Amino acid sequence: MEHTDFFKLDFWEMILRTTVAFFVLLILARFMGKKQISQLTFFHYVTGITIGSIAAAIASESETPFMDGLVAMIWWAALTILMNYIAMKSKKARVILDDKPMIIIHEGKIEEEALRKARLTLNDLNMLLREQSIFSIKDVYFAIFEVNGSMSVMKRTGLENATKADVKASTKESKYIPTEIISDGELVLENLVELNLTEQWVYDQLKKKGINRVDQVFYAELQGNGDLHIDERTAKDN
Repeated sequence: MEHTDFFKLDFWEMILRTTVAFFVLLILARFMGKKQISQLTFFHYVTGITIGSIAAAIASESETPFMDGLVAMIWWAALTILMNYIAMKSKKARVILDDKPMIIIHEGKIEEEALRKARLTLNDLNMLLREQSIFSIKDVYFAIFEVNGSMSVMKRTGLENATKADVKASTKESKYIPTEIISDGELVLENLVELNLTEQWVYDQLKKKGINRVDQVFYAELQGNGDLHIDERTAKDN
């Protein structure tokens, strides 16, 4: 009988804790703002996970003191709101909390130092561009890595909106999908095999551009028409 009473007490305690935690979390979310998931910076993402974890602990772990957990959750949300307010008033605080956008491609040239600071690989860069329906780095004039991890892109002039049908241009299908051939000074051999191209073909293309060594190239990409787009290393890296 005692065991049954204990079980009922524990069950209803969890129901009460969960209900209170749910509505408190709902109220806090309302006060903390309406940013979409895609707009969240890393700071807001971590804060959201932490507050959710505290709420889960309050609801599911009977050994967690109810009031202590509730106070911790509310205080964490209050600190987040305070930091958001400070960031709105101070540009320096905003940079500390959220970092700042970084130019990754400048006038068609990959900024290698910015790529390293953003902790992005060339594969990451290509993935972010493909999410913008851009399959060739050659088509990009400016690319900015935003504080929420997304990429904003300005295409080269003439590539923005008009389709081939609009200008009655040839709609012949491309021979290749734009593919990286050289990444950070090294040949991507598996891509060469897949494209049925040889290393000698790459060397010949580089020589046509006055480039003698593969390690002088930061990035090279095979275009749809079979041409090779080359982005040389900056002078200090050669």
